[in-house]
Amino acid sequence: MKQLLTLGLLVCILTGNLFAKENHHPNIVVFLADDQGWGDVSHNGNTNLHTPNIDALVKQGVRFNRFYVGAVCAPTRAAFLTGRYHARTGTTGVSKGEERFNSDEYTIAQAFKAAGYATGAFGKWHNGTQYPNHPNAKGFDEYYGFTSGHWGHYFSPMLDHNGTFVKGKGYITNDLTSKAITFIKQQVQQDKPFFTYLPYCTPHSPMQVPDEYWDRFADKKLKMHHRDPEKEQDDHLRAALAMCENVDWNVGRVLKVLNQLGIEDDTIVLYFSDNGPNGFRWNGDMKGKKGSLDEGGVRSPFVIRWPGHIPAGREVNQVAGAIDLLPTLTDLAGIKRPEPKPIDGVSLKPLIMGQAESWPDRMIFSSLRKRVSVRTDQYRLSEKGQLFDMTKDPGQRKDLSKQKPEVTQKLKQAVADWKKSVWPHGYPTESRPFLIGYGGAKSTQLPARDAISHGGIKRSSRHPNCSFFYNWTSTEDSITWKAKVDQAGTYEAVLYYTCPADGVGSTVELSFNGSTVKGKVTKAHDPPLIGAEQDRAKRSESLVKDFKPMVLGKIKLSQGTGELTLRALQIPGKQVMDFRLLILNRVD
Repeated sequence: MKQLLTLGLLVCILTGNLFAKENHHPNIVVFLADDQGWGDVSHNGNTNLHTPNIDALVKQGVRFNRFYVGAVCAPTRAAFLTGRYHARTGTTGVSKGEERFNSDEYTIAQAFKAAGYATGAFGKWHNGTQYPNHPNAKGFDEYYGFTSGHWGHYFSPMLDHNGTFVKGKGYITNDLTSKAITFIKQQVQQDKPFFTYLPYCTPHSPMQVPDEYWDRFADKKLKMHHRDPEKEQDDHLRAALAMCENVDWNVGRVLKVLNQLGIEDDTIVLYFSDNGPNGFRWNGDMKGKKGSLDEGGVRSPFVIRWPGHIPAGREVNQVAGAIDLLPTLTDLAGIKRPEPKPIDGVSLKPLIMGQAESWPDRMIFSSLRKRVSVRTDQYRLSEKGQLFDMTKDPGQRKDLSKQKPEVTQKLKQAVADWKKSVWPHGYPTESRPFLIGYGGAKSTQLPARDAISHGGIKRSSRHPNCSFFYNWTSTEDSITWKAKVDQAGTYEAVLYYTCPADGVGSTVELSFNGSTVKGKVTKAHDPPLIGAEQDRAKRSESLVKDFKPMVLGKIKLSQGTGELTLRALQIPGKQVMDFRLLILNRVD
């Protein structure tokens, strides 16, 4: 009898442990590449490069062959984070505040944090800099990277660590990965589940990559080319391939650590990109690249792995997208998903597990500003109303809209209904103010990217994201932000500037709704422009400099909306300064 009780207790313990194991929340690791096309991985058939670590995920997990994201960076990130079409979230562009989703959007990080996860993001955020859009305000305990749409230099650049600027260490993708690995190890030591988001910034330009990777491609004979090979830019293409191989190496670093820590089977890993390729290169004969709503502009590689829990080597051909990842991951992890707003995505778990016997023929909508395209399992209706049978014509060469008027009309009506749903009051045209002190935030960053220059002041690049202002030579010139003070109080204003010796002495004023603070440029700081020496291809982004902080003084700000204005009152030299960033630190 005693032996039977002992045996019964042992069975209970064992089954209890199995039950606990089965109900233990898995860790999550999300890799998001930047500007890597569907064809920029070797498992999709590109022999120009080798991506063994991403390919290993495909062998060990489930691969989606028709996975759709945004045409450009910020929209994809918004869709992934919220489970909603980016057009519904207020995200309309990639810079000047258009990359922000609305303040009341609920993110995947907030859902996992509420479930007890440690949450960390390491890389390019691109969904807002100020609270409530900063990563630390949207569910991430730990953040290391940059919040802008692109960065001007990839070797030891200035980065944001939980709202404070620090200097990076080495090549940015390697550095971001190292910080993520440290975060993962810390959570394992504390026996806490983690949600780790690695939104890399490569192979987005500037085309900078360590010699080790560039040397593989500098003189390599490339066998696979774009459908219009004369459009290829050779040095840009080679740099992109080299950057993709570096991304793959960093994916491998994380996978190796998961294995070494013994948590490989307890961790869901997924990999995708944010839009089509950022240049003309082989992409499976698809039409379009980054910025296009054709197949090549919005189709991304996607794979998800969870050893022992989901099938290995399975392929899914039904359409799916970034909007589906929030419901899919929360479903797989078995955590509750609060939904302050309805989401557009659906859980892909049935497709992943091979249990979707009656999966509906979905429509996935792709948009960029007012342009909209829609994809079903068989067809794509282009933004121009052209209809393509993607099963027979994946290169979109034959318009069937006249031959199949019923299908065309059905999809056109679907697009019209979708537009009414996401823009019930018409397409948003009014710019939203940048928020200061939102929710009691102690620090608010206001970069030149978000500002408007007046007079003779010039921007260092037509791409605002990592730019600065120069040619500030007149007291008639000004720099302004449309701003809203959410939390009244006294703020210390800090400017990031450069200034040659012959420009020292200018008096600068910051004003907002009648409140002002004045300060004088007392020290020269004239570092050189950097970045060009590391570029593998000609850039369109701004070069960067080592901008220095200067405390302007304290200003008392009252609640309200207005124009935050920076101007010079006196200019004894040739210029005021080159300006990169304003930070407002709340002091009471």
